[in-house]
Amino acid sequence: MWVSCRRLRRRTRGHWSHERRETIICSLSLLFACVLSACAFVLPTYLLLPLAGLNGLLVIHGLLRRGSILGVLKLSLVQLCITLSLYLIFYGIAHLAQGAVVVARIVLATIPGWWLCITAAPERIGEVLSVFLPTKWAFVVAASLSLLPYMADEIREIYHIQCLRGAHITSKALRNPKNWSELVYCVLFPVLIQLLKLSRQMAIAAQSRHFGLNPHPTHWHSPRDNND
Repeated sequence: MWVSCRRLRRRTRGHWSHERRETIICSLSLLFACVLSACAFVLPTYLLLPLAGLNGLLVIHGLLRRGSILGVLKLSLVQLCITLSLYLIFYGIAHLAQGAVVVARIVLATIPGWWLCITAAPERIGEVLSVFLPTKWAFVVAASLSLLPYMADEIREIYHIQCLRGAHITSKALRNPKNWSELVYCVLFPVLIQLLKLSRQMAIAAQSRHFGLNPHPTHWHSPRDNND
């Protein structure tokens, strides 16, 4: 009996030490990602190349953790086309390089956040943010991060369904600016409605569990952290 109690005590102590270690790692990762994102905007241009190399290491690590970089690449490509077009219209060809630098800064500021979402569980981030943020705000941030993969699947599904219905929102059709409004009506509005509906369901679920009544709530740790 005494031996089993000691084993249980050791196992509990090891469990809590593991949880504490994972929380500290998440805190350092969050701080590291915030610093890198800030450096993308405040560093001079000649220091962007070393920063890009550091972000490249984050991309490699995220890919090794089975993350997908396609969303960041698509966003970067769209941002590059829009920014260069605006610079070409307002400033001419001579200032296209400045527009490319602006897009590079935006991409370098996005990659650390992408890496953080891949490497840190949303509930861990919520636990860290609850140290210096109100509990409800930390819950909102953690819930929003956990919804990103789900919303990406929802957007993809809605897009394919609208294409099958004959909407002019394919990559070839969107070359014509006249079809951009159809993308808003067929994809963005349904996604927004779905997001509002899901947010309402999460609010009801949190309220039914009396979330926010306890000033010191506990934090659930996903078992997937132990499998990584």
